Amino acid sequence: MNAATDPTTHSALPAVSVIMPVLDEERHLRNAVRHILGQDYPGELEVVIALGPSKDRTDAIAAELVAEDPRVHTVPNPTGRTPAALNAAIKASRHPVVVRVDGHGMLSADYIATAVRLLAETGAANVGGIMHAEGENNWEHAVAAAMTARIGVGNAAFHTGGVAAPADTVYLGVFRREVLEQQDGYNVEFIRAQDWELNYRIREAGHLIWFSPELKVSYRPRPNVRALAKQYKDYGRWRRVVTRYHRGSVNLRYLAAPAALLANVAGIVVGAALTPWALLVPAAYVVGITAGSLPAGRGLPFGARLRIPLALATMHMCWGYGFLTSPRSLARKVIASRRPAVTAPAGQPADV
Repeated sequence: MNAATDPTTHSALPAVSVIMPVLDEERHLRNAVRHILGQDYPGELEVVIALGPSKDRTDAIAAELVAEDPRVHTVPNPTGRTPAALNAAIKASRHPVVVRVDGHGMLSADYIATAVRLLAETGAANVGGIMHAEGENNWEHAVAAAMTARIGVGNAAFHTGGVAAPADTVYLGVFRREVLEQQDGYNVEFIRAQDWELNYRIREAGHLIWFSPELKVSYRPRPNVRALAKQYKDYGRWRRVVTRYHRGSVNLRYLAAPAALLANVAGIVVGAALTPWALLVPAAYVVGITAGSLPAGRGLPFGARLRIPLALATMHMCWGYGFLTSPRSLARKVIASRRPAVTAPAGQPADV
């Protein structure tokens, strides 16, 4: 970094662009932007909201935010796709540090200041932290508990926490602009998992991705079973695309949900057709998630604790279904769009 934008220089902190892909976010958008504009960060700040074709009052709320604060801007995203929104917002933004935030994500007060410090301390191209799920009613409390428990998501550090360390990918991310521009932004074919794919190219180019539990974004879970089911089906579908895109990325955590789905279905079918003993398999699964929900729900209202097993089963079964049914044609289309990692020209500084 040059002296004017070096995050280690307290008198001249780098200006920051916050980019937000937004679609049907009337419930949370205003609060999410309030958490950005209220950051404990003395450097210059702008917010660029990429607006998809929402069916609710999202556009009207965004217009109000623009009128209320000159730091807020909007750009259109007619496709509604997240990677296209991110690329449009990056192009419309102008500062050397780029922070990604979703329309239902609430930054902790020192998030940007901490991220800028970590970029300087680690030399990373992208830093990120914990996706801290928080609910506002019994169902959302249950989903939040499931999303932050190992029985729900395995050992993913950005869900369950962990020590600061290099990572394959991080939640959302705070980037050096020059690295985003070198890689030509996000691959628009990745409807989901676009963060993973971009971070894969960044790592291939020799840059560091850094996870730190100091960074925390409060996340609002999906408001009902149907929305959660779709979310996790899509997660599983696109994780299968990732495993076909990058064969070395498969691990046992990704196979647990598909294996559980197949075992439960086999147990039910065999139990109905041949022997009731096979029903012990799905029964054991129900007992397992019920037992696992007890520590996950500690301190929550009784109504929320009752819903945790349903949230866990929805996440597991729908993720597994999406993974198992993900079409090869989708993976072939994505692989055909593969972008090679781009390294900085010789002599060009790696910092912003």
